[in-house]
Amino acid sequence: MSRRADQSERLERALDGGPVPHDEETRQMLAAAGALRPGTRRSPARVRAAKEAMLREYKRVQNPQETREDAGTGDGLDEPEIHREEVELPSGGHLVLTDIEAITPERVEKTANRIARILRSSEQKDRQS
Repeated sequence: MSRRADQSERLERALDGGPVPHDEETRQMLAAAGALRPGTRRSPARVRAAKEAMLREYKRVQNPQETREDAGTGDGLDEPEIHREEVELPSGGHLVLTDIEAITPERVEKTANRIARILRSSEQKDRQS
């Protein structure tokens, strides 16, 4: 059974006094239909607003927005370029630097020296213990 037919049946059952459906869309349609029911004393402005909202939603569902050919470009959600540098450490290890910003040679050298110093320090501490 199609989704639209299923929703129509649920809405009709609810309008006839049956159980209130649990899905939000049918509850909203039920509320809009209840606002338009004859004999209900509502302000004409609220009735008009409910009817316009119901028709606007119906139009939106029937005519979905067209997708742009350039959708996703320039929206800030593009995949960033990942920069990667591999460096051989003096102690024989490998250091891999990755960043979304460009990795300069000075930065590679500075980081490699810092890691080498940390490794030497930890080796000296291991020998002392």
